Amino acid sequence: MTIAPEAPTTLRFLSLELTARCPLSCSHCYAEAGPTRGHGSMTGEDWHRVIDEAAALGTTTVQMIGGEPTLHPDFTELAEHALRVGLRVRVYSNLYRVREEHWRLFAHPHLGLACSYYSDDAAEHDTITGRPGSHAKTRDHIIEAVRRGIPVKVGVIHIHEGQRAEQARAEMQALGVEEVHVDGVRAVGNASSTAVPSTSALCGRCGHGKAAILPDGQVAPCEIGRFLTAGSVKHTSLASVLSSSRWAKATARVPLPAPTACKPSDCEPAASDGCSPSKDKPCGPMGLSGADPNRTLGT
Repeated sequence: MTIAPEAPTTLRFLSLELTARCPLSCSHCYAEAGPTRGHGSMTGEDWHRVIDEAAALGTTTVQMIGGEPTLHPDFTELAEHALRVGLRVRVYSNLYRVREEHWRLFAHPHLGLACSYYSDDAAEHDTITGRPGSHAKTRDHIIEAVRRGIPVKVGVIHIHEGQRAEQARAEMQALGVEEVHVDGVRAVGNASSTAVPSTSALCGRCGHGKAAILPDGQVAPCEIGRFLTAGSVKHTSLASVLSSSRWAKATARVPLPAPTACKPSDCEPAASDGCSPSKDKPCGPMGLSGADPNRTLGT
């Protein structure tokens, strides 16, 4: 007789990286996403099953990310399914293209919307994203979200010295965005200068009540800690992965934050409690030399 593994004690937050495809080509992208990347090997049916399993494990929130999650052909149905089974949904989009069906979805009271922004200067923003015109489209869609009364959280990612990050923060606040913060880039994916990423790029809360599933079904402590995979949900259950010895070893590699460090419920800028954008104190990488973990990065 086969005994099923026990489910993990807590799984509050689950990131679903639906796709690696993205209209932008950001040089700092942790997922190394881009216009020519695919949706991965996870099917729509696979994602539906994972959402059901997450709800059964007591998860309260799923975050849909990418790449650009809205480019996945099943994005809207997956988000609606998660809402139907009682989960809160957060969508991390670049807001480059937004269809009317997306606006209707974003208006749901149990859905939160977040995006990244880089500069109040169009040329600087477009250089960072690698996509001419991306500044205008993202900015226009942020304005439209505010006009529609849809709360949007904006994370201004500080990439390099001299970047107009603080001006971008001020611009967003002037446009009516209530939750804006500046965060530093994480040395993972395109931003990593080494072949093997370091756990020092992590905030220290990865795997503690949270997990991420990548486009190929691999499970990691979070989307930033994507190099610490612990098994795949393509051919086994989420509970099996999270109760495995591989998961225990992966999460054990994450350095715990100092007692004074902020305690986010999930990765910024999607957090709504703990270390939230509204408090302007995102959690920085643990390995940031000489950094106060409670200060705003990039300022």
